[in-house]
Amino acid sequence: MAKKSRKVRDASAEVAEGAVGPRQPCPCGSGKRYKACHGAGASAPTAYVARPFEGLPSECDVIALRELVPAATAPLKVKGSDRTVLLASLLPMAAPAMVRDNGDIWLGLQVQHNYGDPARDLGAVLTAALEAEAGVVGLMQAPTADGPRLQDLVEGDRLAITVHDGFDFWVADVDDDGSLGPALEAANGAASPTARLTQVESAYWTDVSTKEHLRWVMPEPEDQLLDALSRLHAAGQDSLVEGGRLVGMFRAHGLLTPVWDLPLGTGPEALEDPAAAFATDLAAALADESPLTADERGARSGLANRQVTIR
Repeated sequence: MAKKSRKVRDASAEVAEGAVGPRQPCPCGSGKRYKACHGAGASAPTAYVARPFEGLPSECDVIALRELVPAATAPLKVKGSDRTVLLASLLPMAAPAMVRDNGDIWLGLQVQHNYGDPARDLGAVLTAALEAEAGVVGLMQAPTADGPRLQDLVEGDRLAITVHDGFDFWVADVDDDGSLGPALEAANGAASPTARLTQVESAYWTDVSTKEHLRWVMPEPEDQLLDALSRLHAAGQDSLVEGGRLVGMFRAHGLLTPVWDLPLGTGPEALEDPAAAFATDLAAALADESPLTADERGARSGLANRQVTIR
């Protein structure tokens, strides 16, 4: 009898092709089963979205500012509003948003709401900020499933990214009474020097004192990008500069970010021309539809094993 009941339960648990089964790992990366995380029913957080920032202006840069870049800002154009809105990597006290005394809105990216769809979280925070008085704006509960996502609220094709040396922009427009001093000093001390390359999109150099890195968020589908990177790796066309090497990649918000280790002293300027040349080679490799060779398949396996998911 027990075996028969189990078969009935198993049959009822079947899911559509491409969906996540209740006993499978949740795709958010929490390590929990889907039924105990983003599939927990009506009481669950907002449904998990694999590529939440798709459709936003400069999607790859938004991911970089959320996950990789310590201090950067970009103005947002809000549909039907003349309010000044500044998207920032990080705000004081990791606030979700702040309404300044002059009415300007600052919207923070590096905030963990853990509701499954950060774009919907940001939409809820921005909506609240547009109606709030001066001060900090938070998100105390999961946004509703029919609430606007950030993509629904903003317009434009591309963001104008400014990378800052630190977080002095927090107090650039106010008379600091000293209350932000400790937070500002701690934040500046933790911010690694970072620069955005100018000849390619969404590539960021950083110096972490023991070595330098280039982290380049790319928009192509994962399988297609892995194939192309494998072709270049097998051909020895992926080092960028002498002593540099492609060491792996991050996976975040549905996109891959290849990471290069670089010798100390490289700096961002030395990467500009090599990165532009690499982008040309990558485009050719992406267009190559021939089967991977044995060496390229080996390179692909190695690259796939050196992926880290950011969650």
